[in-house]
Amino acid sequence: MSTPADPSHTAEHPVDDGTSAFGKLAVLMVAAFIDMLGMLMILPLLPFYAKSLGAGGFVVGLLVSSFSVAQLLSAPLWGRFSDRHGRRPALMVGLGASAVAYIVFAFADSLWLLFLSRIVQGAGGGTVSVIQAYVADATRPEDRAKSLGWLSAATNAGVALGPVIGSWVQLWSKHTPGLVAAGLCVLNMAFAWKYLTETRRIAAAGADGIPPVRKGSREAVFRVLSHPSEPASRLILIYALAIGAFQGTTAILALFLAWRFGVTENTIGYVFMYIGGLSVLVRAVFLGRVVDRFGEPRLSRVGIVLLAAGLLGLSFSRDYVTLAIAIGLLPLGTAFTFPCVTAMLSRVVSSAERGLYMGVQQTFGGITRVAFPIILGIAFDAISQPSPFWISAAVVLITLTMGRDLEKYAPRVVKG
Repeated sequence: MSTPADPSHTAEHPVDDGTSAFGKLAVLMVAAFIDMLGMLMILPLLPFYAKSLGAGGFVVGLLVSSFSVAQLLSAPLWGRFSDRHGRRPALMVGLGASAVAYIVFAFADSLWLLFLSRIVQGAGGGTVSVIQAYVADATRPEDRAKSLGWLSAATNAGVALGPVIGSWVQLWSKHTPGLVAAGLCVLNMAFAWKYLTETRRIAAAGADGIPPVRKGSREAVFRVLSHPSEPASRLILIYALAIGAFQGTTAILALFLAWRFGVTENTIGYVFMYIGGLSVLVRAVFLGRVVDRFGEPRLSRVGIVLLAAGLLGLSFSRDYVTLAIAIGLLPLGTAFTFPCVTAMLSRVVSSAERGLYMGVQQTFGGITRVAFPIILGIAFDAISQPSPFWISAAVVLITLTMGRDLEKYAPRVVKG
């Protein structure tokens, strides 16, 4: 893995195809919003559907993890595919897989069909790394955290609206949320086909005119394990542990809130709307400013502390005021952590391998997204209902030890 000391990084420029970086980002934001809108119409309903079919916390954890198993297996392949053949084709296939998965979900009358829908969607969900590489291609290194923040603001707008829409339309019919989500995917494919332009120069030559030597997916994955002190390896591990702990608790959040606050499938959407709304506000309004002021390494450490505090606060919340405060820390923590970590990763690896390493990041994130819902589901059933949040907060705080001296590899860019 190379570092910013490599001149190819400092001289890096986005691909110029006649479309402005903002124009490319705006189109991608619309596509990401529609995609997340459909996904979040389904996800909050999943625990309740599974429970109606006899599932407990452990099986709900397995359902969430099945998506991540498929995603972690497909992510490096999608990253490598997009490096070689372009970002746009990979995105189109992923959207198509999601449409199929939602149709299966719409008519699922057994647990195995719910598992099938999650696996199909996860296999196409490896394109998260492609979207991140798409943004990195189209923006300057110093603007990537801000641009990724804008992209995640768009996805969190989907987080805010999707659960509420899902709660409304499921009152019409059990099949309606899945069918509406599938329709949104088809609409999104048509939009992406018309407006998304390719950002990757296929088989681009290096500075000396010789095509760069590319690592294989397996080699890149094992590089993280065999060289854990390298900056790219540490960034991938920080991302993986933090995202796994966060999404693991999200998987059982509905069960926890049902136990302590009496939340149902008709009201869970408002909780996600609150989280999503705060996420949009933080990422769209504040993230760019604080990144410019504090830099990505420092801000990511602040985000880790806020995320851990929110997770811990959830376990001790006893009324709606303390619940709102604890939940409010989560979008702050995730907004300051994940875009910064991903932006730093894009700066410490070669542009020719950006899609690959974004895929590797998603692979390790997928591993933790498999493990944590299962582990935390077992803890919910066997230890205590608040225990998953204690475990997750401790894991998130551990990642602080991996964020040392990252300023050397991703220094703050002073504009002006």
